[in-house]
Amino acid sequence: MATAREATSPIVPEMPAWRITYAEIASLAQVKRPVPTTWSRRHPDFPAPVAREDGRPLFDARAVVDWLTTTGRGNADPRHLRAELALHTLSAWRTPALSASVLVGALTALICLRQQYDSAVADQDWEALMAKAADLDVEDQFLLSELRAVPDLDGTGPALAALADELTEAAYTPAEAFDWVLEARRRLGSHDLAADEPTPAVAWALAALSGVDALGEESVVATPHARTGDLLAALHAHAPEGSSHTYLAADPDPGRVRLVRRRMLVRGVYEFQLDVMEGEDLSASVDEWGYPNLLVCVLPYEAAETRSPEAVLEQVQELTDYLGTGSTAVVLGPADVLVRPLPAHGEADRLRRSFLRPGLLKAAISLPDGAMPYRPGYRTAVWVLARTPKEERTGWVLLADLSAQPLIDPVLDTLAEDITIWRASGWRGDRRHDPRHAVIVPAKELDDRPGTAFTPNQRSAEARYTRPVIERPARISELEQHLTELQEQTRRQQTDLRAALRIQAVLRPEDQPVRRTTVRRLLEQRRLRKRPGHRIAPEHLSAEGHYPVLGPDEILGTMRHGSRRIDRGLLLTAYEHAQFTEPGDVVVTASPRFGVHVDTGGLSVVAAPARILRVHPDADPPVQPRVLAALLRAAATEYARTSGAVRASRSIEDLNIPDLGPAEAERYDAALAEIESRATLLREQSAALDDLVRITAAGITDGTLTIQNLPGTDD
Repeated sequence: MATAREATSPIVPEMPAWRITYAEIASLAQVKRPVPTTWSRRHPDFPAPVAREDGRPLFDARAVVDWLTTTGRGNADPRHLRAELALHTLSAWRTPALSASVLVGALTALICLRQQYDSAVADQDWEALMAKAADLDVEDQFLLSELRAVPDLDGTGPALAALADELTEAAYTPAEAFDWVLEARRRLGSHDLAADEPTPAVAWALAALSGVDALGEESVVATPHARTGDLLAALHAHAPEGSSHTYLAADPDPGRVRLVRRRMLVRGVYEFQLDVMEGEDLSASVDEWGYPNLLVCVLPYEAAETRSPEAVLEQVQELTDYLGTGSTAVVLGPADVLVRPLPAHGEADRLRRSFLRPGLLKAAISLPDGAMPYRPGYRTAVWVLARTPKEERTGWVLLADLSAQPLIDPVLDTLAEDITIWRASGWRGDRRHDPRHAVIVPAKELDDRPGTAFTPNQRSAEARYTRPVIERPARISELEQHLTELQEQTRRQQTDLRAALRIQAVLRPEDQPVRRTTVRRLLEQRRLRKRPGHRIAPEHLSAEGHYPVLGPDEILGTMRHGSRRIDRGLLLTAYEHAQFTEPGDVVVTASPRFGVHVDTGGLSVVAAPARILRVHPDADPPVQPRVLAALLRAAATEYARTSGAVRASRSIEDLNIPDLGPAEAERYDAALAEIESRATLLREQSAALDDLVRITAAGITDGTLTIQNLPGTDD
């Protein structure tokens, strides 16, 4: 690699191109953005900046990777650090002479060449390397043209070969190094290779639910519209080792066809097990290899303004023509055609319901948004189709709606498991397992309702018997009892509360001006102490933890106090320096706007950017927490952030507030305490009423609750 870096070619990146910022270090180490800044302050051996750009420090990427590898800090695997370092240089290689597409093509070709010969490519003369490529790819089917496209500049080819070796050595297999390069195609600007591909998680889920792992040996697997082969690679990864499947693919773009060929060759698929055709369909391949046992396809994207539902369904119908008895197809396409309502009795509606009558459609699944990164507004759905003999047709269809779920691995894994069990049961359902996010309905029920959506309109049987659902009536009874107790408590205290609300405020005499102070001055006088909040990972918060968490959401009232908690064991291990609040602590935040809260009970954990103002117990004169909070709230309103401003005109420390004398502060505190007592009752009543409305509405909506025997209603 040293020879490549010392070359004089302007194509080869020099060391300044390998400089990275704090944000890039965080991405490299898979940590939060502030963590690298903390590392640089706390660890003297952290690499020093080598330059500055617009005031930002720049670090040598290789020195940072060496430090991360040596110290073991961060969450990234060492081999991924090495690969990321190599891939980071690729963006500096792009020039008019070496475009992103040429760069990706040449690098993947070199990785393929290395894998085919099982030897390094960097220690060979470039002319000799080209000769070996010509011997391997005699008909120029997958890599020779990509290597010939490398600019004829001194050092470019050998430097790319060295980079290919470095990536392959960092990976477990050449196939993994190949995939790393394709994962970097977006940041390299090779958008033509990235557009209209599903996310890796979706491609992986489609392969998982396809049933490729259960196919018999030497089966035929097909992917029309293969694009760069993400789906084909995922299917190969899910297939059992040594299954000897034959893989068929087609794509109209000749460059992508060549890319898919070398991608599968790198994965160890021999040429006699691979047929990648240039074109729109698989007809030629099917004529030679027979009907595929499994077909998985992502339909080409088309804008909603020009998309024809009939044309989309006709594409799916053409795909089912490739299915023989016992074969399966998994198709991802536009949700508005596959699962959303259609005009009743229209051509598209009749065509969609035609998949039900012969028992072709086995499952219809609405996917979460974000399946296509380049098409953020494109909502997708998946159909699972299978051609079964007439005597084996069950007349049932599985419907799932994940459109409101996050696009994360656990959701997709659950979907794949549900479909796997649905397939293994012979499309009848397994009494030992009910789908988690789906229901099984008669196909005739959908066919008899023209235009109806192919989405579930009821909860699954398993969902009806979860603990939260079963406990709903008891929870409603508890809330009703709690409201009765609150009303009785209010009635008992009504007289006292009315008296307490007579604050008896009068105008201050002119000869008794109020003294002024600031939080900063109170801190300097040691009447207050400041304590920071803690950075707590969102995944560590739940509704069932031991200690309540106070963050900006709780302080500003957008979340109920106590709704977010953290487990004791997690707090004491992952946040060993965390401190609890004490009774009377004033918790403040300035982001996203000013908020203040007095924690009367203590034993809470404050989440940054909120922080604590703690009253010193021996302060003279003393500071009353409730009084301080009320005065800060009023002062912050006066100096609130104006529209368009980044921050408020004054920080919390500089807010100007009255410094009341001990007697006056005590009287004001007593008034605030009585107001807070009444407000607490009202808040508890409001919270109980909100819970009552929410739980009842949830049960009525999903069909698990009903209302009976209310006065004035029929039984």
